[in-house]
Amino acid sequence: MSSHTTPAGAAAGRKAARRRLIRELLLVAGLFTVYKAGRMLSTGRTEEAFRNAARIWDAERALHLPGEGAVQRLLLHGDTLVHTANTYYAAVHFPATALFLIWLYLRRPDHYLWARRVLAVLTGAALALHLAFPLAPPRMLGAAHLVDTGQVYGPSVYGAAPATDTMANQFAAMPSLHFGWALMLAIGMIAATSGRWRALWLLHPALTLFVVVGTANHYWLDAIVATLLLGAALLLIPRRGAAAAPVRGLPGPPRAAPVPVGAER
Repeated sequence: MSSHTTPAGAAAGRKAARRRLIRELLLVAGLFTVYKAGRMLSTGRTEEAFRNAARIWDAERALHLPGEGAVQRLLLHGDTLVHTANTYYAAVHFPATALFLIWLYLRRPDHYLWARRVLAVLTGAALALHLAFPLAPPRMLGAAHLVDTGQVYGPSVYGAAPATDTMANQFAAMPSLHFGWALMLAIGMIAATSGRWRALWLLHPALTLFVVVGTANHYWLDAIVATLLLGAALLLIPRRGAAAAPVRGLPGPPRAAPVPVGAER
């Protein structure tokens, strides 16, 4: 009897797994589409974005934060270094986050649900702040005296004229999701792995912070606000709730094999 039912059960399991995967892909893609579309709602608020930029610049000086120019000067020591930083900014952000979620989905499904929810809350909060507080990045602020490294050295993900850029909202600097997502990736990988070197995942947000500030795409405060929003999301969605019990629709952790009677000694 088992020879007839096992193949059917395995096929049903594979079909259910495919449905779960397709559902997750559609969900993540849908959330990302909503976020990208929502960001574009504040593209025309140029004057407000520059007023906010001046406020952020003055606030950083009042808080005695280091100038973004000090980081940029380190990059400008060589064309290869600054080009590498621009490439990292343009090419690592989305693929790294996608690979992080895919790996968790396949290898740590309980951690995946937690990470996906945290990222969704963080991104939603960031979108609300983008709309409420349009902000021109430091590369546009004359008082900062910074180089737009993307335009000068390439590659750049932004158009030369922010007001006519139909691919991205350049006035959505606060908070920095480049840094927020990178920090969540590091936290998620540290939580999902057990190797003694897993703290090295923190190099990713550290390098991301260096890149986003050095390329003049973000202020220090953009990263600080992203960290605060991520902290709030982690408090709202604790990991122990995601790991304690599998959620319907995703496989739970494997069950331990039963111990034969008398073997527990």
